[in-house]
Amino acid sequence: MRPKALQTLAWVLIYSGLLLAALGWFVQDGGAAWGHAVWIAGLADVAVGVGLIWWRSRMKETD
Repeated sequence: MRPKALQTLAWVLIYSGLLLAALGWFVQDGGAAWGHAVWIAGLADVAVGVGLIWWRSRMKETD
């Protein structure tokens, strides 16, 4: 995978994960049982995005 595409994917995962985590948090406060699952999925999404940023930092620069 190209470094630019990896970087773009990482940031999409981070921002979508934050959105999911916030949505899950607010739904969970309303009493919905699936809010907890959405919150966990959002945090996992953010963790994968952070992992991709770490992976991108370890890649060698190629032209």
